[in-house]
Amino acid sequence: DGCIVDIGLDSDVRRRNPDVTADDVIDASGKSIIPGLVDAHTHPVWAGDRVHEFAMKLAGATYMDVHKAGGGIHYTVDHTQKASGQELFSSLRSRLEAMRRAGSTLVECKSGYGLDLETEMKMLEVIDRARHELSIGVSSTYCGAHAVPKNKTAEEATNDILDQHIPEIHRRVEDGTLRVDNIDVFCERGVFNVDQSRLILTAGKALGMNVNFHGDELHPTGSAEMGAELGALAISHLEEISDKGIDAMSTAGSVGVVLPTTAYILRLRPPPVRNMIDAGMAVALGSDFNPNAYCLAMPMVMHLACVLLHISMPEALNAATINAAHALGVSDMHGSLEVGKYGNLVILDSDKWENLIYMFGCFQDVIQHVVYKGNIVHSRN
Repeated sequence: DGCIVDIGLDSDVRRRNPDVTADDVIDASGKSIIPGLVDAHTHPVWAGDRVHEFAMKLAGATYMDVHKAGGGIHYTVDHTQKASGQELFSSLRSRLEAMRRAGSTLVECKSGYGLDLETEMKMLEVIDRARHELSIGVSSTYCGAHAVPKNKTAEEATNDILDQHIPEIHRRVEDGTLRVDNIDVFCERGVFNVDQSRLILTAGKALGMNVNFHGDELHPTGSAEMGAELGALAISHLEEISDKGIDAMSTAGSVGVVLPTTAYILRLRPPPVRNMIDAGMAVALGSDFNPNAYCLAMPMVMHLACVLLHISMPEALNAATINAAHALGVSDMHGSLEVGKYGNLVILDSDKWENLIYMFGCFQDVIQHVVYKGNIVHSRN
């Protein structure tokens, strides 16, 4: 069933399991084995690239400057609304396969570039299809409150989500045609405020979704305090989190999902990760893969986290495995190598696992095999 049944020295494992045979045998002598990596925050379903915006940012434009110029999320929304489900699935498949080659065996995947009911459902269907058809773990997140649609106010968009989107998701989940694991909102000044975000997140939580949302990214809004009050499983970004927010999340047990690629690309102040860890918060890592932060490789995220966020390599490994799995509510089966958990692992062509982080951008040379539920799903040529 793809789960680990025994761990130990070869001689002991063979003695305890005399009748077990293997279709494939990997000689891992002199190599390292780590759990499959978990990417706790991505936006991988979209159409229309935004490479031109990177040039704008290099010239000094801020995230909101690009947004006001008609770019940003709305540019991607326009293209995603026009794309077919098959087109979106084809691009998602290639992106997830690239993530898998970089060692990820579980990826959180958000909707959020639809904003209208039809496109949001199309995106969630594409994510669900990937869960069933691809050899990689998928955690599905509804993020219809990713931006305010062009023809609506934030209040109108909030009401539309509460009156139309959430009931439709509920209907599809109840009839077994859709699975959605998490609910997300972009709680930010000029997007959805704290009160609007609370309403949406509460509605999703009532349907059994994990509260796992964007907070305190560009401005200190009190998102962390609000999320902790709701019992959020995880809150992402947190570049502008307050000391009070850190204490609230630590007390509530909410995971801080930090995204070093975003702070790096947008030239934001990095989140205060050392303060979070010192306060007892669990910290997880995500790539934040999206048209605005194009990074598919968790080893590069881990390297940036060490350099920019001042965490150690063991802390980065924890944040990209067991803590990230916990941020998605699945640490019972993902994130560590233990009997009973899925056989998701990465075999490194090095006797030092740290080389996966140290050798920046060279993960293709370090990763020899990726195993998902006991099957080899990638091998270096």
